[in-house]
Amino acid sequence: MVATAVVAVGALAFAGCGSRGSGQAAGGGDRRLDVVATTPVVADFVRNVGGDRVHVVQILKPGVDPHDYEASPADIQAIADADLVVESGVGLEAAWLDDTVSSAGYDGEVVDASRGVKVRAGNGDEEQKAGDPHIWHDPANARIMVGDIAAALAVRDPAGRTGYERSAAAYDAKLGTLDAENRAEISTIPVAQRKLVTNHDAFGYYCARYGITFVGSIIPSFDTSAELSGNELSDLVAEIERTGVRAVFSESSLPPKTAETVAAEAGVQVVEGEDSLYADGLGPAGSPGATYLGAERHNTETIVKALGGRV
Repeated sequence: MVATAVVAVGALAFAGCGSRGSGQAAGGGDRRLDVVATTPVVADFVRNVGGDRVHVVQILKPGVDPHDYEASPADIQAIADADLVVESGVGLEAAWLDDTVSSAGYDGEVVDASRGVKVRAGNGDEEQKAGDPHIWHDPANARIMVGDIAAALAVRDPAGRTGYERSAAAYDAKLGTLDAENRAEISTIPVAQRKLVTNHDAFGYYCARYGITFVGSIIPSFDTSAELSGNELSDLVAEIERTGVRAVFSESSLPPKTAETVAAEAGVQVVEGEDSLYADGLGPAGSPGATYLGAERHNTETIVKALGGRV
């Protein structure tokens, strides 16, 4: 994908949007655009594309579950003051974002960064009627998201268009490299061992992209507040034993206790602690997952190591 082409096409979809009018940075002059980004991943994309022309307020902090978040007064104020709001989309923020935007009195553009992404079907839950929201775990989708963001920034701040296009193209190349690296590393896992069990069902796009079989999750849906029954946990243990799964992966934003129990009963390794996967967001500053690129590389290296590939 060529990022500049995505920007050019996407700009048409965003033309005319914005609560303070387009043609200059909000308020005029050299002031940076105030952009509110809902998730750490989306905020990272905005920072990479926007550079020093944007000031990013990130709503969700590292380790916070996006599925069941409650907005704070500071979040409402940030959205009230925003020139642009960017969401990940596919219903990830559906439980809280619309109400927060309404409470803030914000009447500008809420940029849906999932525009153009081919969405996987949900699991039948009412909360997932829009589909699987974990789209960024496929770098090809991340490239589309970056293009959507660049297009929206260019419309809101036409003077920065060239810079946004240049930054989007540079980051697009990094995403292409990440995709190729992931594919090469996962190819070192014996095919029979490419089986994944995680805390919750967040890696469907990743598995589809790289030919990994998703065997099951400890939490039976995208909603991290759901729980397996005792019988369902026993069934999962039996499936792990039947299919020869080598490890159960915990996630950075969820407690590892149930993953530890399932792994112990199945007699397999549990991957936890610093090796936990980044599923719903990124890690804190200084951690391997502090950026999208870092988090995805960490996930791939961890999966490859645990499933018997070469790292």
